[in-house]
Amino acid sequence: MIGNIKIHTSADTWTVRAGGAVLGESSNALELVEGDNAPVVYFPREDIAMAFLDPSDKTSHCPIKGDARYFSVVTKSRTLDNVVWSFEAPNDAAAQLKDHLAFHSVEEVTIEKI
Repeated sequence: MIGNIKIHTSADTWTVRAGGAVLGESSNALELVEGDNAPVVYFPREDIAMAFLDPSDKTSHCPIKGDARYFSVVTKSRTLDNVVWSFEAPNDAAAQLKDHLAFHSVEEVTIEKI
């Protein structure tokens, strides 16, 4: 554990869906626990259908993890703005997150253990 984050390989298989479409499934996902927050599942980029994602201009900064860039998910009915993020060049404390994507769990995005 570095700072207040802990990252480990999940023992489970995870799936993510948006707008009824399966965006990805992975048995190689990472789980990040930060403080008392619920774990966040990070999917390897190669396990996600990147054709559904459009890079956005949004960025954010975390002093522990580094700079995040965001993506929007394009579904049949609409675009879900900035619901996906990635640390392209994470800080050393979060180096495992490189080439992984996380999804906001909003009404139209479902992240499930299968």
